[in-house]
Amino acid sequence: MKFIMFTKHLQGLEIPELVDALASVGVGGADLCVRPGYPVHPENVEQALPQAAAQFAAAGMSIPLVTTPGDFIRPELDYAERLYAACAEAGVENIKLGYWHWSPECDYWKEVDQIRGYLDGFAELSDKYGVRTCIHNHSGFCLGLNASSAMHLVAGHDPRCIGVFADPGHLSIVGEPIELALDIVRRYLAVVAFKDLVRQRTVQDGQVVWKTRVVRLGQGFADYAAVLRGLERIGFDGPVSFHSEYSGEPVASVIDLARVDVRYINELIEDLQSSSA
Repeated sequence: MKFIMFTKHLQGLEIPELVDALASVGVGGADLCVRPGYPVHPENVEQALPQAAAQFAAAGMSIPLVTTPGDFIRPELDYAERLYAACAEAGVENIKLGYWHWSPECDYWKEVDQIRGYLDGFAELSDKYGVRTCIHNHSGFCLGLNASSAMHLVAGHDPRCIGVFADPGHLSIVGEPIELALDIVRRYLAVVAFKDLVRQRTVQDGQVVWKTRVVRLGQGFADYAAVLRGLERIGFDGPVSFHSEYSGEPVASVIDLARVDVRYINELIEDLQSSSA
């Protein structure tokens, strides 16, 4: 596995600062947030992404994944082909799409058919440029919220073109056992996210409200020992993105907390290796 870090919560840092920050965290590269307000964004991606990749490469690091804006969900968007071409030039292997949302007015299976049509278009771009398109399982009313739902979207597509970005944190919220979830998507598994979540019951204005909150790795619902065993069982050796989504924290604190997350996972790996020796 190759450890990388999601740069969403490092907003404000320029690429050289990101390189230094991620090196200090102990990862080998970036899950680079390519969104408005970041050093690389849809408007400058053709020049800025290859330049960023070169700066990471000079430090012995890479960018295996870019994360697009949340509304990057249709292949006909005006910057879609420019983004894929830039990723190909920069050596980026994976692109994470945005999210499709279900509402009570929707017909689930019609939505699935429409999304599969979008993925046909994304698959053409992936085939043309050699960059895989990935669906992230995200809890809530997202289409593809877990492994089973993600397979409704990706099944039948070429796994070299369309993949799944498995997120044990979100899977722990929607109730799929992680070993089962990884087996469901194993043919399409391209990238894994490491973060931990809890779901809490609160009362607001007399109404029960359920809220999902990010917590430190090992303090939420995800069983990361089971995650690591499951990934080993299926022989996964791709990128693992530490999300470190500690919103509200200063950037320096996010970096510190990411170091703790990486250390936690490395210690778990050592414990599992010791117990199996």
